[in-house]
Amino acid sequence: MDTQNCFHCGLDIVKEAEIVFDAKTFCCAGCKTVYEIFSLNDLSCYYDFEKSPGASPQDIKGKYDFLENENIVSKLLEFQEATTAIVSLSIPHIHCSSCIWILENLQRLQKGISSSQVNFPEKKVRIIYNPAEVSLSTIVYLLGSIGYEPYISLENYETPQTKTDRSLTYKLGVAFFCFGNIMLLSFPEYFEVKEFWLDNYKPFFRWLIFALSLPSFLYSGSGYYVSAYKSIRSKMLNIDVPIALGIIVMFIRSVVDIIFDYGSGFFDSLTGLIFFMLLGKMFQIKTYSFLSFERDFKSYFPVAVTRINVDSSEESVPVYDIQKGDRLLIRNQELIPVDGILMSDNTAIDYSFVTGEAIPINKKSGDKIFAGGKQLGKVIEMEVLFSVSQSYLTQLWSNAVFQKKVTQKHKSITDAISRYFTVVLLLIAFAAFGYWIFIDTNKAFNVFTAILIVACPCALALTAPFTLGNILRIAGKQKFYLKNALVIEQLAKVDTLVFDKTGTITSNAASNIFYEGKPFTEANLVRIKSVLRGSNHPLSRMLYDLLPEIGKITISEFEEITGKGIQARVVGSLVKIGSAAFAGMPEEQQSLQTSVHIQIDDVYFGKYIFKNQYREGLKLLFKSLHKKYQIKVLSGDNEGEKTALKKLLPAGTELVFNQKPEQKLEFIKKLQDSGKNVMMVGDGLNDAGALAQSDVGVSISENVNVFSPACDAILEAGQFQKLHYFLKLSKKAMKVIKMSFGLSLLYNVVGLSFAITGHLNPLIAAILMPLSTITIVSFVTLMSNYYARKLEVMSYEVEKLCE
Repeated sequence: MDTQNCFHCGLDIVKEAEIVFDAKTFCCAGCKTVYEIFSLNDLSCYYDFEKSPGASPQDIKGKYDFLENENIVSKLLEFQEATTAIVSLSIPHIHCSSCIWILENLQRLQKGISSSQVNFPEKKVRIIYNPAEVSLSTIVYLLGSIGYEPYISLENYETPQTKTDRSLTYKLGVAFFCFGNIMLLSFPEYFEVKEFWLDNYKPFFRWLIFALSLPSFLYSGSGYYVSAYKSIRSKMLNIDVPIALGIIVMFIRSVVDIIFDYGSGFFDSLTGLIFFMLLGKMFQIKTYSFLSFERDFKSYFPVAVTRINVDSSEESVPVYDIQKGDRLLIRNQELIPVDGILMSDNTAIDYSFVTGEAIPINKKSGDKIFAGGKQLGKVIEMEVLFSVSQSYLTQLWSNAVFQKKVTQKHKSITDAISRYFTVVLLLIAFAAFGYWIFIDTNKAFNVFTAILIVACPCALALTAPFTLGNILRIAGKQKFYLKNALVIEQLAKVDTLVFDKTGTITSNAASNIFYEGKPFTEANLVRIKSVLRGSNHPLSRMLYDLLPEIGKITISEFEEITGKGIQARVVGSLVKIGSAAFAGMPEEQQSLQTSVHIQIDDVYFGKYIFKNQYREGLKLLFKSLHKKYQIKVLSGDNEGEKTALKKLLPAGTELVFNQKPEQKLEFIKKLQDSGKNVMMVGDGLNDAGALAQSDVGVSISENVNVFSPACDAILEAGQFQKLHYFLKLSKKAMKVIKMSFGLSLLYNVVGLSFAITGHLNPLIAAILMPLSTITIVSFVTLMSNYYARKLEVMSYEVEKLCE
């Protein structure tokens, strides 16, 4: 019978069973329905990606009715509020660019879906939708109807388990078994021993060797054939194409040899080749897993949260020490690090970290609040439902919404080389084969296979990820936490450093504070301390710690105005704490000192004056930085400490005072417009705009929750004096990448020269290929560790000389 292909899924359809619609043929009503959906929603350009890109829809009517149960749905959702819900669904059918395209355009197919983002390696799609407009079951049925039925299993939701893929281990084991036994059976052939039994049974042993090679060829090497096929089909040749071609050519040549009795073939080399290449792949995966583990579970952010103990005392603890049942105190602008229950009367939560939308959501006592929200307004208390997930915080910090659009130079170089590598390699292999075939047939096949196997861009492609991954690990261990590897490259380009003053170059803990003004009653002191309790500003925290513990009062109408101060209503009294103008101090009486002014019920009381204590090692740090970088200091304070700063900082350092947050941002922008690469160092609170605008934003953390999407790195305050060390380390990282680029290119050139001239056996080439990867990874790891230790020793010696 005549057959033709379905327009949507590409499957063959019997003429009698075809469905014709809109002058196109379909294999079933499902494919026709999908085409109609795309056409009605102006998505028919989906079919421009490749011929017949869709999967054949399955009949799933009634299969997901359990998703109408709210209790089950709540277990599936990552985030759930009245108008926003987030779910990640596993989609096994994701296989190409057309799949990604349609799954990231779901909002055009279904009202109520805000956005969808595909994670291609994990074959997952993360969907943000409005549960008031569309249900999860409707979304799942929609996915099924367009050929992307999700895989949903409820058995593991109470205790999530991750399945370990052991297929590579099994393939490696089979390859090793085949390789070892074939080598053993091939010994008589190697030594060409003349012996009656060996001569008579030689054909038997050769066919036994052939049989032993089949599991290795068909099973262990299958990954290379599948990858090569998909690569050719997508018209983008990858490195698996020459590898698969080399294996197949070697196998066919060996089979021909034993059929026509030309020799024993190359089954030993073939199985050895597959074994050593799989060994190299295993090493690569294990190393990546190690770096991932270091990044996600050991490089904890220096984010602290206030825990309320049983005796009502407050204690600042690292977020990863929080346990279920703990009671937490969350101040204004602080991140909620865990899921929990709101114990206070009410609050407003900004979930922009999670959803990208900065619309506050009002919550009342007893409501569930989710990790990743930012508390707005008065201080609240919450009870913890789950311990903190550090990997979840990493995910929030690296949310694509907050990423800076910067091109990675090393990545573009790698991509450019890799794009043409396979084509050039195939041309060289066929040219060498054409030359040797007229001289020595055996050597021609050896040369052809050796060229295909020995040259590999893997080492080239691994240089940057492993170098930068190791630097991330080294920096994390020294309490400098980078958002991603791109930040290292940006650090290496920086030529201008801009520092905030308060809370950045000054220490929050070491300031001397004294009061000038009318005396406070005990009731007023309680009011002031209760208002300060809700603020995260460095001066507020210092003043809060200074005031005595004489009780707490519930506050209302709390508002923290950036650049001005705090105002709140406490037991009927309006309390204002902040700048002189904000607290109502006459302009002619204002001084140049760093101070916090107090006004209660429109009566100005006085001010707390701060004699700032600058961070340890600041003078030495700025002296060393001044040799390489332009340094500028911005401050929201007045010029009261200008003279002291000029003595402390190197000559030529630009000092700019009375800067509001928006003015700091404009200052950074002007520097960038003049061609500068700017690194901004701030406290992460009033500097969010400037941190986001800068090429690299570094937030200083001093025992407060400064987790912010605006910054690219978080530096623990105790490591502030090592800032120049980290800048130098980033430059050394780029140097290591260039060196390893050269080393991997040299390896390929030398390997190819030996292969082309016929001096390289395919088995040796197979051993050298993973060895090149091991060599490069070892080189970049050793060199980055060497530079890290060397720079640390140099920094220590300079500090000793200056003491």
